[in-house]
Amino acid sequence: MEKFTTLSGVAAPLPLVNVDTDMIIPKQFLKTVQRTGLAKGLFYEMRFDEAGKAKEGFILDQPAYQNASILVAGENFGCGSSREHAPWALLDAGIRCVIAPSFADIFYNNCFKNGILPIVLPQEQVDLLMDDAERGANAVVTVDLETQEIAGPDGGKIRFEIDSFRKHCLLNGLDDIGLTMEKAEAISAFEETRKTTQPWL
Repeated sequence: MEKFTTLSGVAAPLPLVNVDTDMIIPKQFLKTVQRTGLAKGLFYEMRFDEAGKAKEGFILDQPAYQNASILVAGENFGCGSSREHAPWALLDAGIRCVIAPSFADIFYNNCFKNGILPIVLPQEQVDLLMDDAERGANAVVTVDLETQEIAGPDGGKIRFEIDSFRKHCLLNGLDDIGLTMEKAEAISAFEETRKTTQPWL
């Protein structure tokens, strides 16, 4: 998993509440277990009509936001089913941080496991960042995980809270497999001992 330390990028505003995982990545894109190639399905029904023709106006398709790496969203982001493809699709599209007043629990946890930083802030602070994000390509926001601060385009700073263990994992690029491999020596030692004491296993 890629480390998350400091991220500076364009922030895109998505002022919608209750954006569920089916809106993030519709069911027809769930047939793959690959984490790549899912950007084409991200927010598909908001971006394309039933014939697959592109709609006009969706925020991430606008020139100023096509390289956005931060998404500023409404409350209860990522609700609905527990599909892990939702954070996969965001990551494949270049989104490394989502800022919202609240998240659905499973989506929130899945973000950390896939190298995305979900930040919970009070509504008034999200509103400030939403205003910043509406500046288009000038909406460059910096998220510093080490200091737990967000710096807006005008230099104003907002502090955010994060669980210390999750912070450690993101800073060091540790997903569940990475955490297990940190104990590789202990695992190997156990296996060698078991071969001697319980050879029938």
